[in-house]
Amino acid sequence: MSKTVLIVDDDPTQRRLLQAVVEKSGFSTLQAGDGDAALAMALGTEQDKIHVMLLDLVMPGRDGMETLEELAKKRPDLPVIVLTGKGSIDAVVKAMKAGARDFVVKPAAPERIVVSIRNALDMKTLVGEVKRLKKTAEGGLSFDDLIGNASSMRSVVAMGERGAKANIPILITGESGVGKEVIARAIQSASERSDKPFITVNCGAISESLVESILFGHEKGSFTGANAKHLGKFQEAHTGTLFLDEVGELPLEMQVKLLRVLQEGEVDPIGSKRTVPVDVRIISATNRDLAEAVKDGTFREDLYYRLNVFPIAVPPLRERREDIPALVEHFIRRINAAERLNVSGATSETLDLLKAHDWKGNVRQLENTVFRAMILSDGHKLRPQDFPQISGLMPGLAAKSEAETTDPINSLVPADLRQEPTTPDSAVSVLDREGHLRTLEDIERDLIEFAITNYSGHMSEVARRLGIGRSTLYRKVREHELDVDDVRSA
Repeated sequence: MSKTVLIVDDDPTQRRLLQAVVEKSGFSTLQAGDGDAALAMALGTEQDKIHVMLLDLVMPGRDGMETLEELAKKRPDLPVIVLTGKGSIDAVVKAMKAGARDFVVKPAAPERIVVSIRNALDMKTLVGEVKRLKKTAEGGLSFDDLIGNASSMRSVVAMGERGAKANIPILITGESGVGKEVIARAIQSASERSDKPFITVNCGAISESLVESILFGHEKGSFTGANAKHLGKFQEAHTGTLFLDEVGELPLEMQVKLLRVLQEGEVDPIGSKRTVPVDVRIISATNRDLAEAVKDGTFREDLYYRLNVFPIAVPPLRERREDIPALVEHFIRRINAAERLNVSGATSETLDLLKAHDWKGNVRQLENTVFRAMILSDGHKLRPQDFPQISGLMPGLAAKSEAETTDPINSLVPADLRQEPTTPDSAVSVLDREGHLRTLEDIERDLIEFAITNYSGHMSEVARRLGIGRSTLYRKVREHELDVDDVRSA
């Protein structure tokens, strides 16, 4: 999903030119003609759709500075890039103190505007990623942070929220890579133990000889190599939550000792002469069918029923394909922040391709695949050829027009605006004779001059067609030193 830039300027010509530059760079745009309209959009019901604001400082009514100050109070998270024709030091300092993310003096080169927008989005993404990582580290990852609106995931969230309210053992089942630990962390965050330790143990990654020591602890000198006392994971998780990932991989001997801990509420460290009481909430997870493992004799039936008090089944990604676009956008934001990349999103064709794939490795495979594609990509959006293992296309084969290949500035302007004028409807050229983008000031002057000639000097009609007031029109005529009588007779 592309990011949306709100362009705020009282001059419709400026808005149209900025729109061309911004949309050519892969962003969506919205427009507002004054500060009040901008605030209504940025603070209204659709505020989440606006990611950056380009704000002109000099406007009638509520000017840019007043708008900026109001946004700083009510929506400080929205990056604002200030645009003005007056680049005084005082104006820069005042705008930055009021909360502006950047300051661009008009007329600005297209690449300067685009770079400013991307930098503002990168900073916003980085701040958001830091907050997310902090929440994860502090055990504050909540169900609201989970990505997915499919009905199957809504059921998982509903079950998790119910299970979190009680101190009941929970068993999370699902294929590898579906995000079982994320669900466990959200349950911890929603429980009364949210401010207590959350300790994770991957039971399938521990050698049999170390399982007992890691889970229950040992005393110094209790076995060869035990050079110091070690608290087991149960004691580390005391008063909090212990997450036993891949619990189905535990050896049978350890299953017996785990069952005793769950029944008695105490652990027996290796070499210790007394047991240690523990208060731990157990959440376990597995990608195995434990009921079949019980039948096969590889998992104890009594432990199974002790763990499987409140089961939660997490669906595979192929059963909630509608969540893939949101997951892709989330991974792009995270990887951009971590790797200092500059990918703005994925094309609709790419998202259709990803939604059609089966994803046997589920969310984890999708994340790794997006990461690889972002490294391969040489554009601002991920395309099907950036996923050669899925699309069968070779990376880096996107067709580019001759203008895009030879002139990066020219490539920011839509093709219809790059054509030379051949009719009165395109009488104002955006490019100079060498094919480079002309300044906004020169284009504006020619457009006003053309409009006055086209409408025979009827200034009310000229103002109406340009979408500006008569006073603004006369002010611009003076600024551009246009002689209205000469223009009329031309």
